Amino acid sequence: MSGSSFLDYQGPFRAAVDIILASASPRRQALLTSLGISFQVIPALFKEPAPVTGQSPEDYALSLARYKALEVADKKPAALVIAADTIVVLEGTIMGKPCSDAHALEMLKKLSGNTHRVITGVHIKSPVQKTDRSFFCQTLVEMVPASDDILEEYVRTGEPADKAGAYAIQGLGGFLIRSVNGSYTNVVGFPLAEVWTALLEINALRLSGEKPL
Repeated sequence: MSGSSFLDYQGPFRAAVDIILASASPRRQALLTSLGISFQVIPALFKEPAPVTGQSPEDYALSLARYKALEVADKKPAALVIAADTIVVLEGTIMGKPCSDAHALEMLKKLSGNTHRVITGVHIKSPVQKTDRSFFCQTLVEMVPASDDILEEYVRTGEPADKAGAYAIQGLGGFLIRSVNGSYTNVVGFPLAEVWTALLEINALRLSGEKPL
């Protein structure tokens, strides 16, 4: 979807600047579209590095988001770039995307019946707004205990393959979730309230009823 454009919808905001989302994730694209703004999609292509020894999960998520933003900003220096990266953390262990079905099943077995953290790092870079800011959002998610047979059937659906922690709360994997403490959209992969608040603070958004400057 590199270079795809998303036009204005009926959300409460409109873009006041050229905005690029540095993500191929349809979930992030849908959430950003819900604001009502137009934006372009140019996914970052860099290979995500492993965490540095001693690096906190929060710093790791922020560093990945920053790498993505800087890569795309180099290609489009006049635009505002939004990048995000989501990780799942269980008892201090960072879980990224599974590399196989067996790996996905292993992750889900560890998460089953436990509470984990979902952390999304966000980086917004815009030379026009003189902005280069990072922030993260954290949500606690409790999973119900599930048998190996149930988890194996879920893995067979194919949904866990490209998801941090090997599940999608907004998809078929919603049946595994007992409770969410914090931002739901953060668990989906894009903390919407925090993003629009940051964009509004730097005058990158305007209300849909306002006339452009």
